[in-house]
Amino acid sequence: MANEVQAVKDQAMVDTDPEAMVTPGFTSLAGFTLMQRMAKVFCYSAIVPETFRGEQNFGNCVIAIEMATRMHVSPLMLMQNMYIVYGNPAFSSKFLISTFNACGRYTSIKYKETGKKGTSSQGCVAYTTEKTTGEIITGPEITIGMADAEGWSKKSGSKWKTMPEQMLRYRAAAFLIRTTAPELSMGYQTDDEIIDITPEQKPINAARREIKEQANAEVFDPAPAEPKAIEKQPAAVKVAPVKQEAPKEAEKVPAKKAAPAGPAF
Repeated sequence: MANEVQAVKDQAMVDTDPEAMVTPGFTSLAGFTLMQRMAKVFCYSAIVPETFRGEQNFGNCVIAIEMATRMHVSPLMLMQNMYIVYGNPAFSSKFLISTFNACGRYTSIKYKETGKKGTSSQGCVAYTTEKTTGEIITGPEITIGMADAEGWSKKSGSKWKTMPEQMLRYRAAAFLIRTTAPELSMGYQTDDEIIDITPEQKPINAARREIKEQANAEVFDPAPAEPKAIEKQPAAVKVAPVKQEAPKEAEKVPAKKAAPAGPAF
């Protein structure tokens, strides 16, 4: 009943004010309907990431649109900068920084290098200025020593080993935003943060998973194959060589005498 009343109010507002804008979201029936229509467009697009593509990811599109509305950013921009890392949603660092810089309450984030380059004391501090008061807000200092102590730089393929200055800036900015304007990040971490803090899977678990996948890859036929008859081969018999003897002379047989003929009758 409440939904029907809200629908009538929304329709009446549109009828009386054609210029009225409906905001996509969960607060009104018109906003929820609009959000679903927008999600349907995005899930059929080839531009959005795979996480939001297809009818099976229709719900992901709805949630992304609602988040984009609250953050006052483009839904497409949010989808292209949101990642699923180890099953957890996360934003890219550059998207979080751009959102902070465009919010209008603070100046763009600046960075100050600290410590000695190439050592564990090398660090970075991100800072900004609040526009209404002029107060300079400084975030926590992030150093290479902190990255080593937390295990961020010890993972295989870690960017802390190849581009430490870039990672120091990304992490310093993330800490500043999270402590100064946490509503902009909505409690989500950056993708590189989740990668750094998530323990690596042990090789034995990866091997077991691969064995399980390979075992289910082929169709098993329960019918046993008919056994083939095995012919028994006769054992080989060794034949002793026969010694040949010289031929003997033929024995002479005495000729028999013919019987005398009887008297003639």
